[in-house]
Amino acid sequence: MVTLFRRHLAAKLFLSYLVIIVVGVMVLASAAELTIPSSFDRHMSAMSAWMMNMMGDSGMMMEMDLFTNFRAAVREALAYAALAAFMVAVLASLLVSRQVVAPVKAMTSASQRIAEGHYDERVHLSGDLDEGQQDELSQLARSFNQMAAQLEKIETLRRQLIGDVAHELRTPLTTIKGSIEGLIDGVLPMEVETFQQIYKEADRLQKLVTDLQELSRVEAGAYELSPQPMEISQLVEMTVARIERQFEEKGVNLETDVSPDLPHVLVDEDRFGQIMLNLVGNALQYTPSGGKVIIRANHVGNEVQVVVSDTGIGIPVDQQSQIFTRFYRVDKSRSRVGGGSGIGLTVAKHLVEAHGGRIWVQSQGQGKGSTFTFTLAVAS
Repeated sequence: MVTLFRRHLAAKLFLSYLVIIVVGVMVLASAAELTIPSSFDRHMSAMSAWMMNMMGDSGMMMEMDLFTNFRAAVREALAYAALAAFMVAVLASLLVSRQVVAPVKAMTSASQRIAEGHYDERVHLSGDLDEGQQDELSQLARSFNQMAAQLEKIETLRRQLIGDVAHELRTPLTTIKGSIEGLIDGVLPMEVETFQQIYKEADRLQKLVTDLQELSRVEAGAYELSPQPMEISQLVEMTVARIERQFEEKGVNLETDVSPDLPHVLVDEDRFGQIMLNLVGNALQYTPSGGKVIIRANHVGNEVQVVVSDTGIGIPVDQQSQIFTRFYRVDKSRSRVGGGSGIGLTVAKHLVEAHGGRIWVQSQGQGKGSTFTFTLAVAS
């Protein structure tokens, strides 16, 4: 019963009104008990002289007069008692309603502050009850604080994104500008190598802009998926055919272990290729020459798990939760030329989730390789 009143606002309101009624009745009864004797005595003394002169009249006449005065006394007492009970009930109602309305007013004020850009605003949670024992208002306040924390996080990421984009654009632009100034001043020779360097930086700049555009479309969901039943082994073979030359040039071994007997998966072919190219390309990027990348697929329940493992630089345990954050890179000492834009894994995560799947990473730590796994639903 105690838990019921703690967890439900309706029960609390019912209890509060019941308390008000009980208090009102108790005050009414107490006031009547205290005022009836004095009221009756006052009315009886007022008619005492009249009673002395009427001693000879009939008993019924005296009884009626006594009853009339007693009824008047009770009515007077009840009037005072009702007034006292009304005042006490109003006071109790104000106190109870204040307890109910105060958290709502606090959330209204906090929401206004958040709307003005103060994302660190929070609503105070009263009491030390566990989450399962809190009433609706406390649960609403907790949810409000969670929403505010998420908004604060998004705002922080937005500011960080602006800074990251500015940094990413500044590097190739500075290189291009410096090379052109060198050509104008005659410091750099007008040779093929110089123009190739400028072209390379311009190509990096174009690729970064393309990646940012793709990230914006993916995060906004501004793309169409056309899931079709597909054979996972054929999809993996298509990915290998597109990227195996890059593995040969770097000297990294690419292997596959995908059974043709796996059930078909419901997937958009182009988006699957984009997911695989991002994951396999990331594995190639961080795997040194002589290393190995393996693509596997397993049937687990009503899903097919696609696994991309490498023998690369690995990921520290404390950084694995951030690996899918845009622009995040494990090896921060590496330049963007060798480390990519840091957007591919973010895009892959959104595309996997758009298919209704999950994606995660596992690594034993720095220098021990990484394993990226994502799931796809089995086609019915």
